Amino acid sequence: MTVLILAGTAEARQLAEYCLSAKISAQASLSGATRKPMSLAVPTRHGGFGGVKEFKLFLKEQNISAILDVTHPFASFITERTFQVSQDLGLPMMRYDRPEWTRRRGDNWIFIKDESEATSYISPSSTVFLATGRQSLVKFQDISKSRIYCRQIDPPEEPFPWLNGGFIIGRPPFSEPAERALFLKLNIDVLIVKNAGGSASRTKLDAARDLKLPVLMINRPPPTAAQTVRSLIEVKLWLDNLDP
Repeated sequence: MTVLILAGTAEARQLAEYCLSAKISAQASLSGATRKPMSLAVPTRHGGFGGVKEFKLFLKEQNISAILDVTHPFASFITERTFQVSQDLGLPMMRYDRPEWTRRRGDNWIFIKDESEATSYISPSSTVFLATGRQSLVKFQDISKSRIYCRQIDPPEEPFPWLNGGFIIGRPPFSEPAERALFLKLNIDVLIVKNAGGSASRTKLDAARDLKLPVLMINRPPPTAAQTVRSLIEVKLWLDNLDP
């Protein structure tokens, strides 16, 4: 039995370490969204598969017998494709979806369906901090008249698409004091995030609450049909009970 871990999150690293310690044969796959990702405890391939046909070929060539999807909560396309492939090949699949953030006392959150709704809450005079990732920047063209800062892990390969903004380069985790100082330095008026969950990345929300900044919180995409759990304990039990 060999488990393929679709990685890209802190929980994926934890589960790779669990597989190593539990002597569960596993390998991981990273999409390549980050140029220098943190290493995992099991053999890891980098880059996309190239499509459904190529993905199926990889699974067969590597004798993969189960798939564990621990990708980002907003990577719904990957989850949907993986579920369909697992169904086609008769492979067991588990999806781990970390719990969403919940509002705390003092939080000023406005929940929106997707990036297109942000324009209803942003004025041209606002300074906006995007913590939604490099790949989603193009979706905010409707608020490009505001001043926009977009944070990403890797240095940009292309210039910022609009004259009134720029990239902020940084690799998480970020402390709450550091986030607060950054928002003050940039004179941020509004924070936009995806409801990705996770304790390590919540510090920006805590900083926004302390500064009384409004937060546009993008809701998660609808769940897929894949078997999904929100507890790492449940994932480990699933791994332990896979047929050898």
